[in-house]
Amino acid sequence: MNNDIILRKLERLKAAGKPRVLDLFAGCGGISLGFEAAGFDMRGAVEFDPDAARSHGLNFHDGAPAHSEPIDITKTTPAALSLQLGLGPVAEAFDVVVGGPPCQAFARVGRSKLREIEEHPEAFIHDPRAQLYKKYLEYVDAFQPLAVLMENVPDILNHGGQNIAQETCEVLEAKGYVCGYTLLNAAFYGVPQMRERMFLIAYRHELAAEVTFPSPTHWLVLPPGYEGSRSVALKTLRDLVGDAHSYIAPPAASPDLPPAVTAEEALADLPAINARELLAEGKIARGARRFDTPVGYNRKKPSAYAELMRNWPGHAGPKEGPSDHVIRYLPRDYELFARMNPGDQYPQAYEHAVTMFEERLAAARARGDKMPEGSARYKALWDSIVPPYDASKFPNKWRKMWKDQPARTLMAHLGKDSYSHIHYDSKQARTISVREAARLQSFPDGFRLSGTMNPAFKQIGNAVPPLLARAIATQMMQTLRQAANNKEAVDEPRRAAAAVS
Repeated sequence: MNNDIILRKLERLKAAGKPRVLDLFAGCGGISLGFEAAGFDMRGAVEFDPDAARSHGLNFHDGAPAHSEPIDITKTTPAALSLQLGLGPVAEAFDVVVGGPPCQAFARVGRSKLREIEEHPEAFIHDPRAQLYKKYLEYVDAFQPLAVLMENVPDILNHGGQNIAQETCEVLEAKGYVCGYTLLNAAFYGVPQMRERMFLIAYRHELAAEVTFPSPTHWLVLPPGYEGSRSVALKTLRDLVGDAHSYIAPPAASPDLPPAVTAEEALADLPAINARELLAEGKIARGARRFDTPVGYNRKKPSAYAELMRNWPGHAGPKEGPSDHVIRYLPRDYELFARMNPGDQYPQAYEHAVTMFEERLAAARARGDKMPEGSARYKALWDSIVPPYDASKFPNKWRKMWKDQPARTLMAHLGKDSYSHIHYDSKQARTISVREAARLQSFPDGFRLSGTMNPAFKQIGNAVPPLLARAIATQMMQTLRQAANNKEAVDEPRRAAAAVS
């Protein structure tokens, strides 16, 4: 790596220049938004999905075509990217590279399908998406950043017996970086969602910087499932006892901190959408949901969190309210949603549905309609009330939120259905809206999402919560500024170059 380039980048930061960021696998921009809020300059992004790429361009580059087109990292060289974005010499273009290679290949969810497709017991290891993190490292080589951030699912710590995070650190350390990784839960950083993710940070060794992670700002006792997930992810580390590794224990949260932001605090100021009323009035129907009708906020006093979402600097919400507060058309299930209790999952929903069927069957027979079991009308009534999924095979497919807790993890599967996040308000009896999903992920109301409802849900579910990204970015900004203002850090590359010559 060219020491003169490192020196020039440090000197630029010492002169109060904003650190310039490249976001790889950027999605719609969750990490980008957090880094922008912490004072970084978002100079470029690489994203393959067309809708997500347009969203990123809309929010960070006013829709400029060069920044809004999808880019295939497997077919785009760093030099071609630098040329497309007009950034000049590759190695001079960025100070920080961030991003999260696609997590699907690292997550336990979906491995069985991959095995079926390839008829290999460990097919998920060979999923080409799992190799995209190597492209991430190639871009690091080319752009020679002062700092690197990588995000992924906790399972990356035990991916087919491999600890991809540790291996990545070892590769970066061989390239001249100091590296560390940890597991952070978004709920500890003001996000109304219990989302556990791995974060890896690396700094050029010339900075003489230590890898640290932000201290929590909120307190929560995580449900057993989340602690269990962390234990599974750390299984590989337990096999490394006595061996050097780069894992850093997460900063501890204190019960003295403010309680975690709840779903109700996140959503209560958005207008109610009473799905059963809309259905009865013919005001909701099947079809694409477009974001062209703004809705006002309700009269409830917004929480501190809602105020932040309305007034995020640079992305404040429109005065007339968001235009993407739209929901799915699920006529069979609205009444069922009303019956469910907070915390109910699919087995409980199925039981409620069977009870509803039995009530309506009894009412029909009381009116003289015998409706014998096995008849076409009996089956039609059943199908109109009871969902078709086997309750023993889909225990986590549905979940009704608690209003007084953060939501459970939002996933990209929101793009296909939203049953994992059924609104806590039984009167509204529906799944969450696009804007509510964005709120739970800590996207401000002024953040624009390209496309219609399904791609918008997918973009939100794939994203890193901006508030968590902001906390990490603020920590990294402090480290970079301290290093840039440290004369020893700036002089070391010069001395090293002199020694070589």
